[in-house]
Order: sequence, then structure tokens, then C-alpha cells
Amino acid sequence: MNYLIHILILIEIYYILATALNLIAGYTGLLSIAQAAFYGVGAYIGALMALNLETPLLANLFCAALLCALFGILLGLPSLRIRDDYFTVATLAFQIIIFNIMNNWVSLTGGPLGIAGIPEPNILGWNLSPSSNFLLFTTLVSGFVLWLIHRLVSSPFGRVLKAIREDELFALSLGKNIAVYKLSIFVLGAGLAGIAGVLYAYYISFIDPFTFTVSESVLILAMVIIGGAGMLLGPIVGATLLIILPELLRFVGLPIAQAAYLRQILYGSLMVGFLILRPQGLAGYNRFGQK
Repeated sequence: MNYLIHILILIEIYYILATALNLIAGYTGLLSIAQAAFYGVGAYIGALMALNLETPLLANLFCAALLCALFGILLGLPSLRIRDDYFTVATLAFQIIIFNIMNNWVSLTGGPLGIAGIPEPNILGWNLSPSSNFLLFTTLVSGFVLWLIHRLVSSPFGRVLKAIREDELFALSLGKNIAVYKLSIFVLGAGLAGIAGVLYAYYISFIDPFTFTVSESVLILAMVIIGGAGMLLGPIVGATLLIILPELLRFVGLPIAQAAYLRQILYGSLMVGFLILRPQGLAGYNRFGQK
């Protein structure tokens, strides 16, 4: 039962990460490779505040979301003024910079050894250290995120985002400030990734830089592509599939190192396969309106 709860918690954390990237890539057409960087920033903010300031979980979630959103503004303001392909390169550069800061600023982040001993989470006396309690909390958070995204994409704001994705010139001809819309959604995606980072740090109670590499950003992107970019339920499907499939490799009996390489091959193969054979993803619709 504990193993099942562990898998469900990971699915919900990665759902938040994937739906944040889905907002950026699926609804505006921007390809970001920096999602793991915001994820890591949120995790380190949550861990450092919990250890050094002894602030409660809710305060850490708020601060991580706020500071990651600020990082999103700092990255998005200059990057969104350039072409979309250069924007992708800028996010990749940001990802590499953040990883190197986490890996080399030993006095703050612990360097390659990371940060251990993150306190047990609790909210107003409700102890979340039992995995079943933490699962309930992550379900509440991910449920709120799902509701928030549904309201957003169903609103006039969301319809403008879809118009930008389908035909940017048409949206511009309607008098829409495309840069503002793109920046807003990029900042929101960064903030959501920060929330996921705090949840991960509290759940594992240990973080290190190698959890937040470029490979992690690619994994999150794979969840969006396989689930269905621009689809509300796409991140749920993608996160569930790509969390469960690697776990099945545990039962094959491969050495850990070989299993890790095999996971990367699996992610890459699935991404290429879906881009070629089913670009709308598992939760998407084909051109005839059928699933």
C-alpha cells in the first residue's frame, strides 16, 4: 500500500509540473526547457526556509511560487522579445545556469551533496508525514491546480491563448498584446513548478541538484507531448504513464545503471513515436474530431 501511495504522490507532483509546461507549450506554442530549473528553485526555497527560518509549509509554498514567478519575469521579459526558437535556447541556458548554481554554491545549497533533514510537514497541527496524509494534501493541491487551469483556459483569456497558438498574426490583428499574454502564462507556469518543487522537497526530505537537470525538463516535456499538448487532461495522462512505465522496469531485474539508461531511451522513443504517429497525444483529438 505504501508503494502505491508513493507512486500516486509522484504522479500528482509531476502532473503539476506537466500542466505548468502544458500552459506554456500547449496553449501558446512556446517550447520551454527550463521547467526543471523552476522546479529546483522551488524545492531549494522550500527546504532552506523550512530548515533556516522554520516557516510553515503553506508560507513556503507561497514564497516558492512567488520567487519562481519572479524568476519567470526576469527570464521572460527579454526572452519573449526574440523569436520562438531563440526563446527555447534561452530557457535551456537558464536551465544550465540554475543547475550549476545549485551544484556549485556549496554554502547555500550544499553543492552535490544536497540538503538533507528537511522537517516533517504539517499544516495547523495536521501532521503530513504519514504518506497517506501527504497524498491527501497533494491531491488537494493538484485538484486546485486542475480547477484553476480549467477556469483559465475556458475564460476569454484562455481563448486568446489558443488564438496565439493557432495564428499569432491573427491574434495580433485583433489588437491583443501577445507579449503580455505569453509573459503572463510563462510566469504562471514558473510559479506552479515552484509549488511542485516544495511538495517534492517535503515529501522526499532530501534534495540535490541532480534531480533538476536538463533530463528532468525533457521528461516533463515528454509527459506533455505523450499526454496531449493543449489538452486539459493531457498532463494527467502523460504523468501517469511516464511514472508507471519506468517503475515496471524494477521488476525486470536490470542493474540500476542500465535501467537508468533504458528509461532515457524509453522517454525518447515514446516522444518520437507520438510526434510521428499521434502528435495530438493520448488525450487529444485527431483532425476528424475523434480521440
